[in-house]
Amino acid sequence: MKKRSHQALDQEDPLCCCEYVDRHGRRSHVAACCCDCEDLDDACDRWIRKEHQKADSLTRVVATINDRLRVPWISGARRFDLSLIPPLILLPVFLHIASWHFLLGIIVLITLPVLVIFYYYFTHRKKGRTLFFLSLAVFSLFYVFYLFMAEVVPRGDVNYIQMGAVTTGVALTVISLINTKRGPGYVRPHPTETHSTVTYHNPQSDIDAAYLNGAHQQVVIANRVSSPDQTGESGTASVETGEGQKRNWCSVCKVVRPPRAGHCRICGVCILRLDHHCVWINSCVGQANHSSFLLTLVLFLLTSLYGISLVLRSVCPQQSVIIALFYCPDVYNEYSTALSFTCAWYSSIVTGGLLHLLFLQLINVSYNTTERELRSLREKTGRTLLWGRQSVYSLGFRSNWMEFLTMSNALELPNPKPTDLV
Repeated sequence: MKKRSHQALDQEDPLCCCEYVDRHGRRSHVAACCCDCEDLDDACDRWIRKEHQKADSLTRVVATINDRLRVPWISGARRFDLSLIPPLILLPVFLHIASWHFLLGIIVLITLPVLVIFYYYFTHRKKGRTLFFLSLAVFSLFYVFYLFMAEVVPRGDVNYIQMGAVTTGVALTVISLINTKRGPGYVRPHPTETHSTVTYHNPQSDIDAAYLNGAHQQVVIANRVSSPDQTGESGTASVETGEGQKRNWCSVCKVVRPPRAGHCRICGVCILRLDHHCVWINSCVGQANHSSFLLTLVLFLLTSLYGISLVLRSVCPQQSVIIALFYCPDVYNEYSTALSFTCAWYSSIVTGGLLHLLFLQLINVSYNTTERELRSLREKTGRTLLWGRQSVYSLGFRSNWMEFLTMSNALELPNPKPTDLV
């Protein structure tokens, strides 16, 4: 059983649509997904002999399974992330169950956010990357739009102009999300500071794929550091430059970080003007995509609020929009209206959370501070609400917004290759 293919990776021989390079840097085939797994064989042998499993045996088996879940694609098979599947199954099931009775609706609409928050803290504590939240966000947008077109529009209470407005809002939100996913703005090594390069034939799993710009090879560039032994626990050190100024050195990315840049432990790279890592886009929010991130929030919120108002006016025309959200008699007498009402409540919960996020982001931008800098100020002062008033980068309300809206123009972003949204 324990046979392993030692087929070397030939760089001159391109991969076919069913081949890929595994996490060990060897060429493999999608047909070999169910065989030749030493980690699984070792775990089974220990279970049969009633021996204790190794501490990382389960982690290694799961890593092997995730690495071998591939689908044929042009120029090599692509990895399929299992975290994409749960939202595609759980969201429709939960919404339909919640439409059976108002008590079930209350239970589901309380349980679903709690499960999502629990999973967020679980993955955030492990500092792992997951597509669960991005899959949930994108699928929620399209599934609720599908129910709007299938259940609300046929009732005849929505005209073509209103339907076109909702459709345009969904399309603009997706386009803005794709633009946000281009990248947050990565700290690249300066050519004058480069003294060596190391090439990996297979991208590391803890490195953001967008950092490689779709490349199959990763080049890690090491820079000159005057005192690398000064690196602290956080992976940074102060480097004395020729001008006598201290600059931050990242021992992980091997780059000198400019001011306000930071290293994301989830993406595994350094980000220019790092604000925070957003699980809903599975990427960091930085200098290059911060403005488009806010635009995505605004477009989604406007579309969601307008769509909710249309749904409530359709299923509960005798009430105002605000009152209909909390009191809509006889809405559960018909399954179609109950499902539409449940989707309106689900969208309202999501909209409320994103409104809170947008509110905090607008305050931070107004004071020219980032969430990362604000968190550092909270830790130093012990105050929970600073609102950026102690930011040393603040230039005034108008100047702060002018700098925010034009900061991405100063970057020279590489031309993105056609890649998937996730």
